[in-house]
Amino acid sequence: MSSDSPHVGIIGAGGWGTALAILANRAGSRVTMWTRNAQVVESIRTRRENVQYLPEQFIDPSIEVTDDTGFISSCDMLVVTIPAQSLRTVAISLSDTVPSHVPLILATKGIERGSLMLMSEVMQSILPYNPIAILSGPNFAREAAAGLPTATTLALYQTNLADKIAYAIGGKYFRLYVNDDPIGTQIGGAAKNVLAIAAGIVQGRGLGENARAALITRGMVEISRLAKAKGGKEETLMGLSGIGDMMLTCMSTKSRNYSLGVNIGKGTMRASGGLTEGVATAESITQLARKLGVAMPIAFAVNEVLAGNLQVGTAIERLLERPLVSEV
Repeated sequence: MSSDSPHVGIIGAGGWGTALAILANRAGSRVTMWTRNAQVVESIRTRRENVQYLPEQFIDPSIEVTDDTGFISSCDMLVVTIPAQSLRTVAISLSDTVPSHVPLILATKGIERGSLMLMSEVMQSILPYNPIAILSGPNFAREAAAGLPTATTLALYQTNLADKIAYAIGGKYFRLYVNDDPIGTQIGGAAKNVLAIAAGIVQGRGLGENARAALITRGMVEISRLAKAKGGKEETLMGLSGIGDMMLTCMSTKSRNYSLGVNIGKGTMRASGGLTEGVATAESITQLARKLGVAMPIAFAVNEVLAGNLQVGTAIERLLERPLVSEV
C-alpha cells in the first residue's frame, strides 16, 4: 500500500461495514474500522474475522479496527454504516473529531423516528459543513465481501468528489454508478424495506406470485410518489437504489425484512416481534407520507399490521377493496 493511498474510516462494524472495509482495502486504500463493540474488536484483531456479523470472511491484517475515535482526524473520508436510529447519537459523539473537509459517505438506510429526517438531513444537522454522499443499492454484504460482482448507487451533489470516492472504495467487482439525487436515492433505500415486509407477508400467506408481483409494482409507485414529494427525482427509483434494491430485498430469503414478512404471513411470528430496520421505517415513512400528503396504502397497511392495530387478513381485504384507479 503506497503512502499516497487514501485513508478510509469505516464507522460501524456490522456486516455491511465490514464488507465495505474489505472492499476499500481491496481497492488499495488504507482502512480503519471503528466500533464500540468490544467483542467485534477482539474478534477481528485475534481471528481476522467478524464472527458476530460477517463470519467466515477473512479480514486482511492491514485493516485496522479500534474503539478510539482518534484516527478520524487523519481520514480522507468516512463511510458511515451504523443503524439508522443510532445515527444521531453516534454522529454527535464523533462531531468534535471530524474535520469539516472530510466527505461523509452514508451507507445507512432509513428515516429517523420522531424527526422524520433522512440520514443526510440528520448528519447535516450535526456536521453542516462536510460534503455528504449516499451509498445505496442492491448489496448483500457477504456477496460483496466475497468478491462477487456488485453494483451500487453513489448519490451526491458535489459530483466532483465521485471519482475520489470511487477510487477509494470501488473496483472491478464493486461498481459505483453516480447520480445527483441523494433525496430520491435515500427514499428508495429506506422504503424498500417496508415493501419487502409486505412482499414477505404475501409469500407467507400463500397468495401467489401474481399477487406479489402486483404488490411490488404498486409499492414502487408509492415510493416514487414519496420521493417526488420530498424533492427527489422519480427516475432515480428506476435505478439501482430503487428497482434494483427492491428486487433484491423483496425476493430473497437472505433479506431480513422479507423473511420477517414471510413469518408474519405464516403466523409464526408476532407482527410486533421484528427487529429489522423496516419496522422502524414503516412508522416513520407513514408519518412522513401523511405530512407530505402522499397516498401510500401499502406502506400504511404494513405499519398498522406491525403496530398490532390490524390483522393481516383484514389488511389484505382492505387493499383489495380499494376503488379502481388509473395505473398512472
